[in-house]
Amino acid sequence: MVGLIAIVNYGVGNLRSVERALAEVGANPVLSSDPDLLARASGLVLPGVGAFAHALKSLEASNLGRAVVDLAHRGTPVLGVCLGYQLLFEESSEHGRNRGLGLLRGHVSEIQNSPRLPVIGWCRLHQEADSPLWAGVAQDSYFYFVHSFTPQASPDVLASTGHARVAAAGRGAVMGTQFHPELSGRDGLLIYRNFVDLCGAG
Repeated sequence: MVGLIAIVNYGVGNLRSVERALAEVGANPVLSSDPDLLARASGLVLPGVGAFAHALKSLEASNLGRAVVDLAHRGTPVLGVCLGYQLLFEESSEHGRNRGLGLLRGHVSEIQNSPRLPVIGWCRLHQEADSPLWAGVAQDSYFYFVHSFTPQASPDVLASTGHARVAAAGRGAVMGTQFHPELSGRDGLLIYRNFVDLCGAG
């Protein structure tokens, strides 16, 4: 469905704030747990807050995880945010070993080099590789983070911070951010704008 961005509603996440941000940048966002609607969208956003294992069970129970993976393999752009970003990776050690969706390469584990957990607040983001997400976003801009776990290493890294070596990652049309663009002011909205443009949904 040209122009539609589907926000995957799997019962976990800050869905409404993501929906508002996408609408603000000119997209047509729709919250949905219907795999058929996801298949008709120009792009998917996988948001999330909370624990990896619980979120993964919700995705599996609703068959939405399989739908996201299948659509990504067909070329549908996917953007993961915070926990939704972590779910895109191969596995996580939060509350035991849990296999992720495997669309990005790497392992999610607890942050090791921060004096305080969770990390909450504004952090400077260093762009490590070119990405459509960075169009118009200055190097070392600040973004808002809330998390205790993060990918520790990945060949798909797009950006890093002082406490997170893989603060953003991407592989083909699948990408994600550990930070919350919807809570990150003008630059955060630019991230969403750039994703919408990538989807051809603006």
